[in-house]
Amino acid sequence: MHKITTACLLATLTALSLGASAAAQRAGNERIAALDTNGDQYISREEAAANPKLSGNFDAIDTDRDGKLSPSELKTYAKAHKADAGSKGAGKLDTNGDGLLTREEAASSKKLMRNFDMIDTNKDGRLSADELKAAKAAGKSAPGPMPVPPASAT
Repeated sequence: MHKITTACLLATLTALSLGASAAAQRAGNERIAALDTNGDQYISREEAAANPKLSGNFDAIDTDRDGKLSPSELKTYAKAHKADAGSKGAGKLDTNGDGLLTREEAASSKKLMRNFDMIDTNKDGRLSADELKAAKAAGKSAPGPMPVPPASAT
């Protein structure tokens, strides 16, 4: 059980945020360990179904295609996807661990709330890692008003 606990901790928290606090790390570890309902130190597809983010990435994580996620697969996936964390502090705000930020989860960040509607490009009321990355690249989460793009020369 210790092996899966350590690997799951790394996988969940690294994938969600590079800046996660110690309390968030423990919470992520407990969420993943709780998924291993049969205690076999692997997460089956059925067990992963209880976590939308893990379930949604199951096939990418299950590199040996045996239908279960080993601690090694979780750790490897987490290391490979550190850069996919979206926004450095977003993982701290993602209280339900689904990889998305709702308005309620983002409420403690003035920067995010100020630009939430602009960042939420698909208008589903949630900010995905892709939307956060795009916003960061475009400067949408920066304090103050959005910069006006220069007029194109014709």
